Amino acid sequence: MEPDLFTAAAEDRQLKDPSSSPLAVRMRPRTLDEVVGQQHLLKPGAPLRRLVGEGSGGPAGPSSVILWGPPGIGKTTLAYVVSLATQKRFVELSAITAGVKEVRAVIDGARRASGGYGKDTVLFLDEIHRFSKAQQDSLLPAVENRWVTLIAATTENPYFSIISPLLSRSLLLTLESLTDDDLRALLHRALAEERGLGGAVTLAGDAEAHLLRIAGGDARRALTALEAAAGAAISKGEGEITLETVEETVDRAAVKYDRDGDQHYDVASALIKSIRGSDVDAALHYLARMIEAGEDPRFIARRLMISASEDIGLADPTALPTAVAAAQAVAMIGFPEAALTLGHATIALALAPKSNAATNAIFAAQADVRKGLAGPVPAHLRDGHYQGAAKLGHAQGYVYPHDVPGAIAAQQYAPDAVHGRHYYEPTRYGAEARYADVVEKVRGRLRGDGPPEARP
Repeated sequence: MEPDLFTAAAEDRQLKDPSSSPLAVRMRPRTLDEVVGQQHLLKPGAPLRRLVGEGSGGPAGPSSVILWGPPGIGKTTLAYVVSLATQKRFVELSAITAGVKEVRAVIDGARRASGGYGKDTVLFLDEIHRFSKAQQDSLLPAVENRWVTLIAATTENPYFSIISPLLSRSLLLTLESLTDDDLRALLHRALAEERGLGGAVTLAGDAEAHLLRIAGGDARRALTALEAAAGAAISKGEGEITLETVEETVDRAAVKYDRDGDQHYDVASALIKSIRGSDVDAALHYLARMIEAGEDPRFIARRLMISASEDIGLADPTALPTAVAAAQAVAMIGFPEAALTLGHATIALALAPKSNAATNAIFAAQADVRKGLAGPVPAHLRDGHYQGAAKLGHAQGYVYPHDVPGAIAAQQYAPDAVHGRHYYEPTRYGAEARYADVVEKVRGRLRGDGPPEARP
């Protein structure tokens, strides 16, 4: 019995009729040198080179590798290339549909193939973060005994989603998003090479730019869109793929947006100003334009975090944690699902009460410091934890606030140069109304006004 009849049959069909396979499959790299992007892992002596035995005297390498990165950047491709380079069987499972039973069947097959045919196996397990702890535990014997070379892929932080015993036995490789230059090189290769489109059509410049935008760093998406557009152009007897053809085939209008030009900043500015103006619908429109243009989701998330402090502040203290949580989620899941998180945060910020009091406060304090209004720290606030501090008067006379009623001691904290200056002027909007009530009472207590019995 052959060790991998299904894989062999599939490869035989592709050799006999390559056009029967999708373009993304036909253009799958056959060697590490054909891989686009990930140069930090592909230069001489880098981890992937060592994994296939280059420069190390043999292909021993680690028995388990975890590839961490966003979708569509070549995790499956790298696993396939490793199997080709090491002449091993390639078996692919998805944690979405496979369970312990399927994993054990692959492992049993790998042991038979190794013992009976001398053919080792690369097991590529996609979306390993979807496996439970027990399911991940089932992989450990195969990894420890080198029955398979496990290459697992995840779009989530492996330190949170993969069990420690498996993580400690694995080489963790972080993959980077593909750049426009990476995708451009891949599109040009697909247009020219015989296994791709073989020069049957050319690609107009604006059509190429649109393909790069809608790909969003995803090589599979870029090649799928190119194949659909090429098919439409050829069916119409056209030798060039135009922007109109791309728009028709991918059912998406070209977004007037240049990530490196004025439109980039104009649309980003409009997003923030719409949030500031509480126009949730306009904010969602500009967010959608940025997403559809292939904007880096991390850039959008950073703008939302800034907006939460700049325009909302203490009027809604939950705004910043919401924006930060969105940024963390975006970093872990990537597009397309990250659009949901960004939309969630944008709606929350747009509908939150607004205040720029915190922004004005720090700007005013910084302005005074730049003017030279600093001055020495009051003696009673200086560090007193060293020999001789008392002789200098440092920390002498300091009143520990927890020792007085209300925990607010009437003493001077600011240097003389700015003593009595008020930077924070709260509004009466949202939750900041409470701070407006508190701040005047606290300032009075610090001056020694009013009864000290209770904290406001």
